[in-house]
Amino acid sequence: MQLKSHNPPPQEPDLGRFGWDGSFENHAAEHRAAGRQFGRVAVEHREQYLLLTAAGERPAEVSGRFMFDADSPADYPKVGDWVAVMDDPSWETAIIHAVLPRRTRLSRRVAGKKTEEQVLAANIDVIFLVQGLDFDFNLRRLERQLVMARRSGAEAVVLLNKADLRPDVPVLVEQARGSAPDLEILAVSAVSLGGLDELRRRLLPGKTHVFLGSSGVGKSTIINVLAGTDLLAMAPVREDDSKGRHTTVRRELILLPGGALLIDTPGVREFQLWEADGAVDDVFSDIAALAPGCRYADCLHLTEAGCAVREAVEAGRLPAGRYESYLKLRKELASLESRRREKPGADKKQWSKEIHGALKTFRKVNPKSRFRDR
Repeated sequence: MQLKSHNPPPQEPDLGRFGWDGSFENHAAEHRAAGRQFGRVAVEHREQYLLLTAAGERPAEVSGRFMFDADSPADYPKVGDWVAVMDDPSWETAIIHAVLPRRTRLSRRVAGKKTEEQVLAANIDVIFLVQGLDFDFNLRRLERQLVMARRSGAEAVVLLNKADLRPDVPVLVEQARGSAPDLEILAVSAVSLGGLDELRRRLLPGKTHVFLGSSGVGKSTIINVLAGTDLLAMAPVREDDSKGRHTTVRRELILLPGGALLIDTPGVREFQLWEADGAVDDVFSDIAALAPGCRYADCLHLTEAGCAVREAVEAGRLPAGRYESYLKLRKELASLESRRREKPGADKKQWSKEIHGALKTFRKVNPKSRFRDR
């Protein structure tokens, strides 16, 4: 299958327009010394890639050595990654030898029962958490999205679409602010075009932005308006529950007029957390601020006597829904950590790597071995 993107051909050999900066330059010297070039993953589809390079778009695939060295699917190139490649105009595809260290990465646990990371996008500067102001508006989902965004290392902005459908938009904005008190919140309409000038102001040249939201929130519609043309397919949502269909079937990095980079993603049905570290306390800073008032330093805010958090809920100072969301996310992360620790540490691939490493060492110390390279 031949991959194509919606990006215009580059007008000059400048990787900066695709988001290259000094943080990636720090890792470039060893690859240049090996004769490798650089490209950014614009499209990923079943381990086939389309790269944005100084010379234009280039199809690519990973090398056999890369496949052998990769420990999990998360190690493979993802949309937004910068990769080091060997390339020649006579080759049908460029060969990807390495993924440069990711500055930021947006991840979730894969859908289903597997305990495995799925990288949704890499090297993002701003994540727009998109919700539709119809039946999709959900504060608990927003808090979950925000934990994912905080863990990624990127800046987050709340984007409330379909503002033309509701007369009480200011009320909904204030509700969203209760779950994301320190974030910028934009209410827009891709139909009436309201608020889109403010959104354009937030899209900076050379910076990478991603839309994260459920199916049917209008991500593709907004992108088409921003691009000034119908780049992406759209489909109506169901009238009974406003559930959307997946019109975006792959992740793609798009260069918008004005120079901003935008990653469109398929609608996410399950916002399963992968890692959080301190992101939960960051998102629930109001609860974190109450915790020092608890009687016990290791209070779990469940049934302990003298819990300042539960007292705030009972007094109405802390919304019960927000408290329950906090407990649910903490429980989910504790369960995930337990599953990750129980996961077997050495699978067949790891065993194969260890055997090959042992053989290499054996050949060096015993050159007469019948296993030496021929």
